[in-house]
Amino acid sequence: MTDLRLTPQGRLAASTEMSPKQVVEKTELLDFIPYGTRVYVTDLGNAPEDMIVSAARILRDKGYTPVPHMAARRYPTVDAFHQRITRLTQEAGVTDVLAIAGETDKAGPLTSSVALLETGLFDKLGIKTIAVAGHPEGAPDIKPDVIKSFLMRKHELAAESDAQFIIATQFGFDPHRVSQWLDELVAWGNKFPVHIGIAGPAKMTTLIKFAAFAGVENSLNFLKKRGGSVVSMLAGYDPATMVEPLEARILTKPDTQLAQLHVYPFGGIQKTGEWLLDRGNWSFRGENSSSLTA
Repeated sequence: MTDLRLTPQGRLAASTEMSPKQVVEKTELLDFIPYGTRVYVTDLGNAPEDMIVSAARILRDKGYTPVPHMAARRYPTVDAFHQRITRLTQEAGVTDVLAIAGETDKAGPLTSSVALLETGLFDKLGIKTIAVAGHPEGAPDIKPDVIKSFLMRKHELAAESDAQFIIATQFGFDPHRVSQWLDELVAWGNKFPVHIGIAGPAKMTTLIKFAAFAGVENSLNFLKKRGGSVVSMLAGYDPATMVEPLEARILTKPDTQLAQLHVYPFGGIQKTGEWLLDRGNWSFRGENSSSLTA
């Protein structure tokens, strides 16, 4: 029986992400992303609200599913959060969001993704899918028991919500650790489908920078030891070393909660899109491309 999580080529489907500025000012990059794809709209605190809303609207109008980041700590007031989610739903037709704590020098009254959920605004404004963060290798400055308690609280809130909940994870480079973590989630009582984050093809120097920022240096060290640091530094990173064991898990352990991939395009949207197309994770290029194939 065919597993619907896999493409006809036996690959996991994949989402990706873009900054608001990329979507608004470089719409040609969408040529490398199949329409219908979930495209997360990042919020690093450096894009104005108007641009974030415009980016979501452009993605929706062009046939994609925009998934804006909702970073709790960046809202100075609950009203500011209310305004943002209202504009996204009413002006851009957003139905999917990623609820995260976010990073900022001075947090407002909403300090966690749970706090966002507890406002009830996602349900009130018709959000249908809520992604919450996952950390296969742990999170800097957050103890594992705290991570577990927050996840279980999200399950309580999901039971009261009309929305579907999923977990979208931080990227990493150790597929064995990811598999262990997926099993741990089941032991915790997790019921949410999991979208595993991976780094797209990129130079090792680029990955080192992002790994340090995200707190996944140990995973990157695993990658270096596996491939040889000198070779890896020269050749760049091939995400297949991470993805192939995950796709194999679907076949060997079909009851796994692993549902799809989320690809961080550190090497650029074009390189990421071409890699996913070549592998068969994506079956065609964007709707504006002249090289569409079925």
